[in-house]
Amino acid sequence: MNLKVRLRNPIFWIQLLLGIFATALAYAGLTASDMTTWGAVWEVLKGAFTNPYCLFLMASNIWAALNDPTTAGITDSARAKSYEKPS
Repeated sequence: MNLKVRLRNPIFWIQLLLGIFATALAYAGLTASDMTTWGAVWEVLKGAFTNPYCLFLMASNIWAALNDPTTAGITDSARAKSYEKPS
């Protein structure tokens, strides 16, 4: 897996952070409009990171961001492994 290139791709980070934040909001039964202070955001995230079910869902989101569904198995293609920057 060409993790070096994925870590440089801003889309990877956006997908990862949105997946984690959406999981936390859904578990708490909130919407983005309920997050009116940084303290409220922190409390929701803190609660999600202490919940095994939320951690499982976050791990699923991380897996989805890392996995390339266009290849067989969990590795990148030879072409993708040769990239120096996102294509």
